[in-house]
Amino acid sequence: MKTDIEIAQEAKLKPIREIAESLDLTEDDWEPYGHTKAKLSDRLLKKLNSVPDGKVILVTSINPTPAGEGKSTVTVGLGQALHKIGEKAIIALREPSLGPVMGMKGGAAGGGYSQVLPMEDINLHFTGDLHAITSANNALSAMIDNHIQRGNKLQIDPRRIEWKRVLDMNDRVLRQIVVGLGGPKQGVPREDGFTITVASEIMAILCLATGLDDLKERLARIVIGYTFKEKPVTVKDLKIEGALALLLKEAIKPNLVQTVENTPAIIHGGPFANIAHGCNSILATKTAAKLGDYVITEAGFGADLGAEKFLDIKTRAGNFEPSAVVIVATVRALKMHGGVEKDQLTTENVEALKQGMANLEKHIETIEHFGLPYVVAINKFPTDTEKETNFIHSWCREKGIDVALTDVWAHGGEGGIELAEKVVQKANTKERHFNRVYELDEPLETKIRKIAQKVYGAVDIEFAAKAKKQLQFYQQQGWGNLPVCMAKTQYSLSDNPALLGRPSGFTITIRELRASIGAGFIVVLTGEMMTMPGLPKHPAALNMDVTADGKIAGLF
Repeated sequence: MKTDIEIAQEAKLKPIREIAESLDLTEDDWEPYGHTKAKLSDRLLKKLNSVPDGKVILVTSINPTPAGEGKSTVTVGLGQALHKIGEKAIIALREPSLGPVMGMKGGAAGGGYSQVLPMEDINLHFTGDLHAITSANNALSAMIDNHIQRGNKLQIDPRRIEWKRVLDMNDRVLRQIVVGLGGPKQGVPREDGFTITVASEIMAILCLATGLDDLKERLARIVIGYTFKEKPVTVKDLKIEGALALLLKEAIKPNLVQTVENTPAIIHGGPFANIAHGCNSILATKTAAKLGDYVITEAGFGADLGAEKFLDIKTRAGNFEPSAVVIVATVRALKMHGGVEKDQLTTENVEALKQGMANLEKHIETIEHFGLPYVVAINKFPTDTEKETNFIHSWCREKGIDVALTDVWAHGGEGGIELAEKVVQKANTKERHFNRVYELDEPLETKIRKIAQKVYGAVDIEFAAKAKKQLQFYQQQGWGNLPVCMAKTQYSLSDNPALLGRPSGFTITIRELRASIGAGFIVVLTGEMMTMPGLPKHPAALNMDVTADGKIAGLF
């Protein structure tokens, strides 16, 4: 069996000009980044304003396990399958972060014969968007420390600086650091720390901005910390929003690539869904909707994280509604949610599968609460038995749920035709009553409780002392009408990663709140979630290499 990278390197890519021309783009609408990548103009969306929107299809999944769900693979395969049945579809994905690529995943561009290409570039430095975000974030950090060193006219309290430096790598030793050591000429000593780039507020801003002007306005609203009198200090106060926007002027432009089957794909932005809002950029999604009849996009991890944030945060900021949802599940992951250990997943076990279906059922209930039509996609693995896949089909049929077995890893678009036909049917139904979990004018505590109870299935929420004070302070600042962005483990519906399946009777612990006023939401940290991950015992980077002729090996 060929590896993902072997399949990718054997694929015949079209020149990016041909992909752009297939979307009826003129030379003013895009600029090449080599032979197989391009940047779309940030003015393209405004140019296409009068063009009717295509239908947005959201791909989500059950809670992920180390067994893997293949949500990105299904997203790519579905886009290819829609092309096979004669529909004009465009795929819209996030950009991978180097942290997971070098850490646990090894790659994040789909898999097998359902990949976006060139996967080596996409998984590594791509067009430099994440590096630009890193530079803008750290430029702001440098400006903050320089302002304090040069007299501190704004009276910034060094003990209450909320803004952290970032790095696009998993590096646990940087979570808490001290800067400014070495004497008066080296700065004012204070505690600081690093967050991973994809959790930076600037990443969220880039993904939620509707254009360059909106980007600059959002940057200006960033709260970097507080004065000695506990008044918020913003980027606008520091007068550097223009400089930060300058560093992001190319990064705000969506990236155009293609799949193994030459289906157009727009890849832009990459916030994590467990510690950020987990969706690609509004510019990418809305541009794709103007260029195609169907946009296939995804939101990170399960419906409890990425899908909830997509539907409660991104659709509000972008002023659009999705037409249908695909919920990805695998036999392997469902058996793991049913109590099977990872090394036993290749053994047929229908009883464990039956127990694990509770996790899928909860995510189905969540999508039903949002009032959206959906299809369950069983992402096929070679070790799945017919008895196991038949059980999922029977379970779904008994409940009146549309389900499709997909084999897009092995067969590309051909393996997703059944799913594509069902998605088209769902997307064109008029039985849709889009609801959200909460209203913006509800108190922050109410919004958090509604997500915990309705989406996670929690009994209640419990605030730590620090979070209680922050909750009161944020309400006083007038930030209570913002959406909330929950930071929670992806592995469980609860805030305890060890509780698989569908746990009950649990309480969500709210440890801390963070104000992302530029992004336009309040981050809520639950349990033991950290915004700078660490590397595993055996990082994926140990398997990677490059040959003398420049060929990459071991990248998935």
